[in-house]
Amino acid sequence: MNRLVTILLLTVISCGTMITTASAQTKRVTQINTLIQEVHHRQLVMDIARTPVSGTFRHSQSPSYKFWVLRHWKKQLKVTLRQFHNPPRLSQWLCIHRGEGSWSANTGNSYYGGLQMDMSFQSSYGRHLLSEKGTANNWTPMEQIWVAERAYRSGRGFYPWPNTARACGLI
Repeated sequence: MNRLVTILLLTVISCGTMITTASAQTKRVTQINTLIQEVHHRQLVMDIARTPVSGTFRHSQSPSYKFWVLRHWKKQLKVTLRQFHNPPRLSQWLCIHRGEGSWSANTGNSYYGGLQMDMSFQSSYGRHLLSEKGTANNWTPMEQIWVAERAYRSGRGFYPWPNTARACGLI
C-alpha cells in the first residue's frame, strides 16, 4: 500500500512539473511573440525590411530551442532599438522641433506633434501609425522623427517646414 501511494505521489508531482514546464514554454512563446512585434513595429516605422520569422518555435517541443529563439529576438530588439534611436539627421529634426511645438501638441490648428504634421502628411508618410495610434501628437518623438525622415527620403527634404528649416540653416 505504501508503494502505491509513493507511485501516485510521484505521478502527481511529475504531472505538476509537466504542467509547470508547459506553462513556462507557453510563457516563453508569448515573450518571443512580444519581442517580434516590438522589432517589427520599429522596423516598419523606420521603413526597413522586417526580420523574417519562421514560426517553428511556436510548435517546437524543445525548451532549449525556444530559449535560443528568445535570446535571438532579444539581440534583434537591441540592434533595432539602437537604429531606431539614432535616425539620420537627428540634430536637424530636433532643431526643427524646437521651432514647431511640443511632441504632444494638438493646438486645434490642424497640425499635430512636435514637427507639426498635418493630416495629409501623416496619411502619406505615417499611415500605419495614424491608423494604430491616431494623430502625430499620440506618437513617440522617435516615431514622429522617422515619419519626417520618410518624407525627407521621398524627395521633400526639409521643405515641409520652410520657416524653421530656414532658421536652422537647412534650406
